[in-house]
Amino acid sequence: MMRRLLLAFVLLLLAAPAFAVNPDEVLADPALEARARALSAELRCMVCQNQSIDDSNADLAKDLRLLVRERITDGDSDEAVLNYIVSRYGEFVLLKPRFSIKTGLLWGAPALLVFAGGLSLLIFARRRSGKPTGSKLTADEQAKLSELLEK
Repeated sequence: MMRRLLLAFVLLLLAAPAFAVNPDEVLADPALEARARALSAELRCMVCQNQSIDDSNADLAKDLRLLVRERITDGDSDEAVLNYIVSRYGEFVLLKPRFSIKTGLLWGAPALLVFAGGLSLLIFARRRSGKPTGSKLTADEQAKLSELLEK
């Protein structure tokens, strides 16, 4: 009996991180709660390492979850909620940053680097293919070569 209780307690402790959204935060309307959960999954916890506020137990994540739910119950659209939170915390709060002029270089840099590397390798290979390798033969070596080719 004691083993079963201990096993149940250990399993409950292992499941504790799954309870990031506290029951007192859950909205009564299931549709609004689904929207809140979807938005919370898109927002980064500023305390944790690349964890959404939906999965985090940090106090700041709880505050952000409550803010999202408050904005949703006030009638804001999903985009308006995200814009409000980004205006307060910056683009870093988004787990998947938006494409904009500011982030264009970050999004395009890998492709530009691969293209530039391939272009430079192509140019280097073409320049290299036109040049002879080694040095010219001396008069003695040329004479020996001619003698070997005549045989």
